[in-house]
Amino acid sequence: MLHFLQEEAPKLGDLMVPDSVQKAEFAHVVQKIGELTHIDYRQFMTEAAQEIGWILLKILLALTLYFVGKMVMRWVIRLLDKALARHKVEASLGNFLRSLVKALMLVMLVLAVIQTLGVNTSSFLALFASAGLAIGMALSGTLQNFAGGVVLLILRPYKVGDYIESMGQSGTVDSIGLFSTRMRTPDNQIVYVPNNSISTSIIDNYSQSETRRVDWLLSISYGDDVDVARREILAMLSADYRVLREKPMEVYVKTLNSSSVDLVIRAWVENADYWPLYYAMNEKMYKELPSKGINFPYPQMDVHVKQN
Repeated sequence: MLHFLQEEAPKLGDLMVPDSVQKAEFAHVVQKIGELTHIDYRQFMTEAAQEIGWILLKILLALTLYFVGKMVMRWVIRLLDKALARHKVEASLGNFLRSLVKALMLVMLVLAVIQTLGVNTSSFLALFASAGLAIGMALSGTLQNFAGGVVLLILRPYKVGDYIESMGQSGTVDSIGLFSTRMRTPDNQIVYVPNNSISTSIIDNYSQSETRRVDWLLSISYGDDVDVARREILAMLSADYRVLREKPMEVYVKTLNSSSVDLVIRAWVENADYWPLYYAMNEKMYKELPSKGINFPYPQMDVHVKQN
């Protein structure tokens, strides 16, 4: 036991601080307290007032910048609205551009205000960039449809009210959204087509042109007079007010088929008159041509039987 205490004695001795060292440390603390009691309070108050004044000035500058920036934003939005109305931009695209410009200007204004207050904006920019990357990765499919909608609204391959065919669907365009296009089929079904798909596919727009050519394929019997058929068909077309006179009307022999002579008939009409004229002429040719000696053949086959 005695031997153990003798071994531990140096370690316990290391924990004991001599009186001279304690007195020196106490004197140092007293000196520091004395220095605090000799502070020039007038100078301290002057410096504090200057700092407070500078902080208040930065706050005032930031508020001024914010309100002036809001006024500039409203002015820019008004100019944008006038430009969109002058160029007759689609309503969906106009709302999108207005919201996009407003959001970008607001972000720039907030960053400028924060910078005026003396805050480093690099961390905010890094945060926005990382958040944008994460959102973009999570919504990649939706963003593709969004980009397709922007392309459609800018290029405008079709507009509301046009009859189009694309992606195996056809119908009248009801609305063009930022993510999908809504079409109404002739039997009154509603079809939503993703904008990313329709913007990269072939689009047949049947309403974009003011005039269209109507084509018929008419089969007559062998032995019928082609000249008589041509004359009667042209007379029918000329008698219809919907047929445009400034465009040529044509009747040609297209194919000598196995059991018929096929005629191609062409006439031009206003876009809205396409289907009414097509159906009307089908019925008129069926009713009137047989009385002029023009017959419609039935598919037939001649069978020859030989006996041994």
